Order: sequence, then C-alpha cells, then structure tokens
Amino acid sequence: MTLRIGNASGFYGDRFDALREMLDGGELDVLTGDYLAELTMLILGRDRLKDPGAGYARTFLRQLEDCLGLAHERGVRIVTNAGGLNPAGLADAVRKLADRLGIPVRVAHVEGDDLTAAHPGSLAAHAYLGGFGIAECLRAGADIVVTGRVTDAALVTGPAAAHFGWRPGEYDRLAGAVVAGHVLECGTQATGGNYAFFAEAEAAGRDMRRPGFPLAELHEDGSCVITKHPGTGGLVDVGTVTAQLLYETGGARYAGPDVTARLDSVRLSQDGPDRVRIEGVRGEAPPPTLKVGRNKLGGFRNEVVFVLTGLDIEAKAALVREQMGEAFTKAPPSEIRWELVRTDRPDADTEETASALLRLVVRDRDQEAVGRALSGAAVELALAGYPGFHVLAPPGKGSPYGVFEDVYVPQEEVPHVAVLHDGRRIPVAPAQDTLVLQDPPAPPLPEPLPVGPTRRAPLGLVAGARSGDKGGNANVGVWVRSEEAWRWLAHTLTVDTFRHLIPESRELTVTRHLLPNLRALNFTVEGILGRGVAAQHRFDPQAKALGEWLRSRHLDIPEALL
Repeated sequence: MTLRIGNASGFYGDRFDALREMLDGGELDVLTGDYLAELTMLILGRDRLKDPGAGYARTFLRQLEDCLGLAHERGVRIVTNAGGLNPAGLADAVRKLADRLGIPVRVAHVEGDDLTAAHPGSLAAHAYLGGFGIAECLRAGADIVVTGRVTDAALVTGPAAAHFGWRPGEYDRLAGAVVAGHVLECGTQATGGNYAFFAEAEAAGRDMRRPGFPLAELHEDGSCVITKHPGTGGLVDVGTVTAQLLYETGGARYAGPDVTARLDSVRLSQDGPDRVRIEGVRGEAPPPTLKVGRNKLGGFRNEVVFVLTGLDIEAKAALVREQMGEAFTKAPPSEIRWELVRTDRPDADTEETASALLRLVVRDRDQEAVGRALSGAAVELALAGYPGFHVLAPPGKGSPYGVFEDVYVPQEEVPHVAVLHDGRRIPVAPAQDTLVLQDPPAPPLPEPLPVGPTRRAPLGLVAGARSGDKGGNANVGVWVRSEEAWRWLAHTLTVDTFRHLIPESRELTVTRHLLPNLRALNFTVEGILGRGVAAQHRFDPQAKALGEWLRSRHLDIPEALL
C-alpha cells in the first residue's frame, strides 16, 4: 500500500502554476504546499496589523480557484500551512470559494499554534505543531486541511498517519515520514533546484531550467521513494536528495513535535532514473518542549550604496566614511555598518567593472535617526565628495525591520486542536513519552586516505554544499559522492579548517556534525545572521550562498580525487 504525496510550494511566492502542474502531471493521493518561513510570519503579522481578517497566504486562494475542480475530480486531498496566522480565516475563504464554484469539498483546519497573547511585544509568536491534528482532520473526511504554523514535515506526517493508521509512539515510521517531508518541503530543491552540480546535470542532457516539483511514494513502514512526475525538468538523484536532507538541519537528531528522526540512520540509494529510495530511518521520542518562533519589530533601517570608480578606491572609501561620520556626530544611529565590496578591476573596459561598491547600513529604534538624517547627509555630498560621486539609489525614509528568536515551551501548554469540516473541535494530546534532546556520541572517523600528491584547488571540485538559516544561525551541509572523497573530507574539513576558509566564522561558535551514511558534514555557525533574516544583518541574510562561498575556497586536495 503506497501513499503518493506531492509538493506544490516551497515558500510564499513559489511557482504559481505548480499546483496545476502537479495535479495534471500524474497520479497523486495528497498534494501539500509549504508557504511559511520565519520571514513570512513577520510579513503576515504586518498584514494582520492592517487588516485583522488577513494573515494568510492569499496566493493559495488564487491557485486553488484554478485547480479546485481538478483536485476534486481526481480525488486529491490538499494539505497546506498557507493559513499562516489565520488558518480559520483561510478555511472560511476556501469554503466560500468552493460554494461560488459549485464544488462540494469538506474543509477543516488546525489551530492552537498562536501564542502571541502570551508573548507581549511580539508581532507573531507561534508554536510549531506536529502532524496529528492534520491526521484527525483527514480521518474525519476532510478534502482540504489548512494549518497555521506546523513543522514543515508535518504536512507529510499528518497524511501518512491518517492513511496508514499510525499512532503516537510509532517512532520509526513517523521518522521516515519526517525525512520524506523534509525532502519535499522546499519543492524543487529536491529535484535539481539550487543544486551544486547543476552544470554536470546539464552536460548530461538534463533540462535544469524548470525543475518539476517532487513527490514521495510513502510506504507503511515509513520508507519511501522520492521522485517527480514523468517528463518534468530537473533531476532526482542521491545528490539532490542529500543536499535537501542537509538543508537547515544540524546534528544527527532532527527533533519535531511527534518524533525525533535520526538523520544518521538514513540510507539513500538510486532506485532507477529520477527515483531515490530512503530507508532505514530510526526514530526516538520527541523532546518535551515545542519550539515557538517569535517575530518582533526591531526598529528601522536604511541603507545607501556609494559607487567608487577607477583609481584610489580605498582613499575614496575613507573620505566618504569620514564625511558621513561628521554628519552623524549630533545624533548617530545606534548601529552603523560599512562594507566595501571590491567589484572593480584594473584597466577595465566598462565603467561598471571599474567600480566598487561601498554599502552603508544604519539601524535605530527611531525612524528619524535613519531617515532624514542619513538621506540629507548622503545627498549633500553630491558635489562635495570623492571624484565620480554617485549612489545606486537615493536613500529613503527608513523602513521597519524585524527580529526573530526562538523559545521553547512545554508541549502540554500548547492547545493543539483539529477543527473538523463539520465544526467539531478535537483536542490533540501532546506527546506522552518524551526524551530531552542531546547530541549522540560522535561516530568514528573513517580511515584516512594514503598520503599522496595534492593540488591547490576549490573544495567544490570534490564536494557539494547547501546552506540556509535558522534564526540568527546558519548551517552549511557539505557532502561528497565517493567513499574515497569521504575519507578525505572527514579528516580535512575540521572546524579549524572551516573557520580558516570562512573568516566571518572565526569569532563565532562553529559545531561540526558527522553523518557518515550520507558522506556528509553539517556545520552550524551561531550568530552569523545576527537577529535573523528580517534584520538583514549581512549581505546574504539567509546564508543561501554561504555553502557556495565555501565550495569556492581553495585547499590542498589529493590529485586522486580531482
């Protein structure tokens, strides 16, 4: 007995046509859509300030208007977290849409995640719920289930538990579904999107321009096969699945509300073209607490980018910094950050490639301190600054920025409720057996490679990487595709080597986790993203390209691997 679960959205703003593509493309039992991220919750929170009836992903309704009849005709159930901060509101909107279209569908929703009232000063504070509320809705006959903040994997564990009759405590099965859900949750990242070896795939004849969305053929024992609809673009192989498994994870224990999945137990194998089998996943009791994501307004920010062209780049940068510093003497913003990006080249044949960028970012609780004070000072330098003075765009009045933090509360303090299509409210009990989360002992290292000739070359010639954000922290997963490369990587890419290759991490806490079954290392860099993506602490605020920077760095690599 196989349950075919597809994904049609990895974020709010993903490919609009994906819902129809997945329904048209082949057989499905359940279609999921993930619309929520830390930044999305802040955006929806600001929407709700303007309109108390808002707070959900309106894109989903527009997608559904085009596809609801097709889903009903094919018997595909839809499960989505597009409810955001207002799952009841989106469920009502879906019912009205179905009535207008004359399509008989049963709509249920899950609530209880909203803890904003218990966290004063938060724009949105939401607990990450598990999948058993979704399962209750589906068991009662819902065709569409709308949730707020659940774990991304819950969109798969809920339908799986409903379909196979799983109950709390069946940890290995649930853990297998969590791993499948984690692979699916970011859509085309599992099918060749953002893939380190995309150029190899293109050289092999794959069309990587428009990857198809993924689906999982899930089995009763929790194992699955990751694949995609026939004829769609992209690629599903052990590498694409490994990359997504490492995305936004940490150590061997991947904790959730229903189960802690052991990523060090995952076994991957190629099961045919565009088919990767996942098996062997072990699970443990979940932690006694639930993660709560809190989004707050942190203040106001503004920025201006000065263009420095031709000769004397460093001197020009020093002059404008001194001039702006004098302008800020009376009421300096609480945070002033400068960054010089050397995009210039000597004897360049275009003005753009002869220019460097000097970026100034300011933050303060007072909008005036980052608005008129900054724009006035920058504009006044137009005829009094360095030669060739101009900026990419004039600074504005300053915009609000958010900060994210996570806290943890006991599971029993969160009122997880399934609201069925007929209005009945079914409380979902918290996990009865729990296990405090801690890292397992580190696995033994493989035998090192024999000493041989090396060549100075980029790490990315041997290793793939994928990186992402969790609050103010970043993770960088690095993997290789042969046992020989793994023997080298495990001994070479230590925390000290990582810090050397990524200088921004040298003063931060860096933790390395080994995942030998995946031939992978996962690094967590604490605090590199400041107070989260909405605060835009660095050039790449979600650390999306941190792994690619690491792959571009040079070190001594055995010639046998190149």
